[in-house]
Amino acid sequence: MTMFADTIFALSSGRPPSGVAVVRLSGPGAGAAVRALSGVLPTPRAARYGALRDPATGEVLDRGLALFFPGPASATGEDVGELHLHGGRAVVAAVLRTLGALPGLRPAGAGEFTRRAFANGKMDLSEVEGLADLVAAETEAQRRQALALASGALSRRIADWRAGLVKALALVEASIDFSDEGDVPDDLVAEARAVIVPLAAAVEVAVRDAGRGERVRDGITVAIAGPPNAGKSTLLNLIAGRDAAIVSPIPGTTRDVLEVHLELAGQAVLLLDTAGLRESADAVEQEGVRRALARAEAADLVLWLSDGAETPPAALARAIRVRTKADLGGPPVPPGWIGLSAHSGAGIEALLARLEAEAQALVGGEPALVSRARQRLALAEASGHLARAAGDFGGREELRAEELRLAARALDRVIGRVDVEDVLDALFGAFCIGK
Repeated sequence: MTMFADTIFALSSGRPPSGVAVVRLSGPGAGAAVRALSGVLPTPRAARYGALRDPATGEVLDRGLALFFPGPASATGEDVGELHLHGGRAVVAAVLRTLGALPGLRPAGAGEFTRRAFANGKMDLSEVEGLADLVAAETEAQRRQALALASGALSRRIADWRAGLVKALALVEASIDFSDEGDVPDDLVAEARAVIVPLAAAVEVAVRDAGRGERVRDGITVAIAGPPNAGKSTLLNLIAGRDAAIVSPIPGTTRDVLEVHLELAGQAVLLLDTAGLRESADAVEQEGVRRALARAEAADLVLWLSDGAETPPAALARAIRVRTKADLGGPPVPPGWIGLSAHSGAGIEALLARLEAEAQALVGGEPALVSRARQRLALAEASGHLARAAGDFGGREELRAEELRLAARALDRVIGRVDVEDVLDALFGAFCIGK
């Protein structure tokens, strides 16, 4: 356990005014602070209702609940106190001001409660990242995935993989150190490889599945592309339900990529309105066309819009094809295309249903184990070492053992056991104060 000399406090509930406000404390002085305001230290894990007073003046600040959770059996591993107050601004301000006047207490920084929980082994790094994602979740899919990670889904899988890895390493090292002993089997290396091969396959599956988890966390990117005046900006406004893009009959109105965040069937979606794709002598429009094509090629899904059934460029051949302005006549809707009239709304339900089906195919199923690039890169490194460890070293088993040790180190980085100091400040800085 890591011991911190100071005690931190913060409002851990929503911004006042609110029905109830929760002020949390953590550190060696948490119990004394709760006693100073409530007059008595509550029975551990039992709420006590009564007056909360300023110990310097005896003035009653509020009447509420006081709780005490002695460490190490607490959320942070330290002594933790909670004061449940009426959620008025003046009440909260008075209690925070009173706590700040007590010796050894100071306001908490962003994410400091969670950082202490991490330092004290109450959470590992992947669980902390899951908690951060849970606080930031805006869609049902993000909530489900973040809750699984915060509850230790990846941590448990890492523990299982690491246990198998340690077993394989023990077998390999036994074959190196005790090969001349009579009670050591001759086929230790074969036994180790029998453990390594399925382990390498399991980690590789998690790496391949990482893209799905990152799409859920960051959102599925859907680019709207097509020639000028095909109705791209109109469609973006229709899906977004607001005038997010300028609609004009003048070709080349959209010069840069416009982004709109929205939710579609429980999934976060980043919808891109791009410049019309055409040849142009205008240098600014040329740059817009270049950016539009680059963003469309990198998108998870592409909607290709055309009012004349023009086919998309080869790079966008897999796009969902939409024949716009279907209410104005013109060529018939080709097979495989979705006819759409932004004026009447005809075809919009079919288009949204197709988008939802494609999005579900990209991120559907059980929540992914991996949601961040940091996790994916560490697992990819572990996967590479395991794949090499499963090979033939021509009797040089010390090389196999080293690959296994490097794989274990990579797995340890996922859960924050080693080499993560450069990650911590940025991660905890993204938390709100009081978490």
